[in-house]
Amino acid sequence: MRLRALLDTDALGLRLLGGEDELDRAVRGVMTTDLRDPSRYLSGGELVLTGLAWRRDAADSEPFVRILAQAGVAALAAGEAELGDIPDDLVVACARHRLPLFAVHESVAFATITEHVVRQVSSERAGDLAAVVDRHRRMMTAGPAGGGPDVVLDLLGSDLDLRAWVLSPAGRLIAGPKAAGPALPAEVCGKLAAEHLAAVRTGRRGPHRLTLGQTAYSLFPIRSSGRSPQGARDARETVLSDWLLAVEADAGEWPGERLDLLQGVTQLIAVERDRRDAARTVRRRLAQEILELVQAGAVPAEIAARLRVAAPVLLPGLGAAPHWQVVVARVEWDGAEIEGGPVAQSLLEEILVDPRATGPEPSDRIAVAHTGDEAIALVPLPAVSAEHDGSEAGILADALLESVRDPLSAGLDDDGRVTLGVSAAVHSAEGLRGALEEARHARRVAAARPGRVCAAGHQELASHVLLLPFVPDDVRRAFTARLLDPLRDYDLRHRAELIPTLEAFLDCDGSWTRCATRLHLHVNTLRYRVGRIEQLTGRDLSRLEDKLDFFLALRMS
Repeated sequence: MRLRALLDTDALGLRLLGGEDELDRAVRGVMTTDLRDPSRYLSGGELVLTGLAWRRDAADSEPFVRILAQAGVAALAAGEAELGDIPDDLVVACARHRLPLFAVHESVAFATITEHVVRQVSSERAGDLAAVVDRHRRMMTAGPAGGGPDVVLDLLGSDLDLRAWVLSPAGRLIAGPKAAGPALPAEVCGKLAAEHLAAVRTGRRGPHRLTLGQTAYSLFPIRSSGRSPQGARDARETVLSDWLLAVEADAGEWPGERLDLLQGVTQLIAVERDRRDAARTVRRRLAQEILELVQAGAVPAEIAARLRVAAPVLLPGLGAAPHWQVVVARVEWDGAEIEGGPVAQSLLEEILVDPRATGPEPSDRIAVAHTGDEAIALVPLPAVSAEHDGSEAGILADALLESVRDPLSAGLDDDGRVTLGVSAAVHSAEGLRGALEEARHARRVAAARPGRVCAAGHQELASHVLLLPFVPDDVRRAFTARLLDPLRDYDLRHRAELIPTLEAFLDCDGSWTRCATRLHLHVNTLRYRVGRIEQLTGRDLSRLEDKLDFFLALRMS
């Protein structure tokens, strides 16, 4: 806005005292100060408001005005509430430095002027940014990518003073402004994603707002044409695949024009999302071909040939044939006819990021196929992983689960489940079929556990838990009820804590002393409780067979 526009607004109560020839100056902000030297807080183009508390005598006006002029401020507005008429020495100093001077009537609060200037400047900036965004959209849709989401986020920062980030549904930071200070912490990303997914599942309209610590955020969904609500019969088809735009601001009081602008920004980022999805077509096709060969029992030489074709696409420039991991995922919804395979495919493409990978888009090195309700990821590991024994290389189920559990649980609400299985790294085509079966077995182990998001790795398949997922549900229920229901009933009636005692006793390998110490009991009290367990169940905890039955019953319960 121009200084001249301030005089045209009667509600601001401004009276021009000097600088009529400078009224076409642009105002880019506003600042209120009574410091004798406010230069450290000035960047140029501000309307400076002052109550003149810095002025002790006439000699103070000249240095104060000189500081403002050197900082490039647009004008000075002095309040009449403190001294009445504006001092002549200030008028003279402003005229000498060609700094426009306004008098502010004592009935007008500085806050009124500040709100007016901020509103006008923001509106004009929004109009300028809208034009830039529209031009950028045309560039991206008509030809090669225009720089990706980072460019748009930088525009938000430079033109609207808004810090913003693009996040995946699992809370992975996809893009952020390059010149906006430190990156958003992973913990904050996860909480923002969880809030967004929870809001989407409850049907609340965006933007969704929340405060973390002292910082307010507004969350805008990013939906491409293929993921729009009109194209999806059920929100659950897209909730685990849509990106979101997190803006460090409370959009609750924003005018409609600014909200419309942010919606335009999300549409622009969605164009880049569509472009990246299209680029994944080749990787998906490679994964599908390899998967079909593996499942059909093709000879290792044929599978190896396909892997040699895939390696340059997934690991460009590395030259060496990588090792491979397989990750299997399944997304299931209670009482809904939703094909889980495509949802799980999109999800794996977002959450499987090799920490050793470099480049702007590490997830583009993951090839994911889907069949039915299952998605299968072929994850290449650089040859440097050969220095490890396989158990340390690549993706670990526990780390993967920890990074996505909270956000995804919010999106799954109380009617969805995600289960993941991770294989060990294999070094050749001969091991790929075994890796696929290993990942599938691990996923079944994960599915046997409670919780909305569960994962298991190949390390767990070397123990008894490998057998538990394959026991029919009715057999499991009957087995655990026969052994544990008498103890639960007794605990309920007498608060005897027999179940916790049994768990501790088995965990201490039947050691009376160690178990009594852990439970803070006298050994005789422990012997009494174990005797009661044996009496109620008809079992003998000195026998290995009975110990094993109790152990399995507790694991299956």
